[in-house]
Amino acid sequence: MSAEEPLFRVVRGVPTAEELAALVGAIIVRTRPAAAPAPATESAWARSGRPGGSRGWRAAGLPR
Repeated sequence: MSAEEPLFRVVRGVPTAEELAALVGAIIVRTRPAAAPAPATESAWARSGRPGGSRGWRAAGLPR
C-alpha cells in the first residue's frame, strides 16, 4: 500500500467533515483491543465458604 492510497473511500453520497470524523472515530474504536474486564467482586455466599469470611455460613442466606 502506498502513502498516496486512501485507507477507505466513500462510494456513494457526499459526507460532511463531521460525518467523516465520526466514521474515522468509529473505525479507530473498533480496531483497538478490548479493555480487560474488571475483576468480579466476591459474593457473600462465596466468602461464607472461607473460614471466618463474612460472618460465616449464616451470612450467606441473609440479604445485604
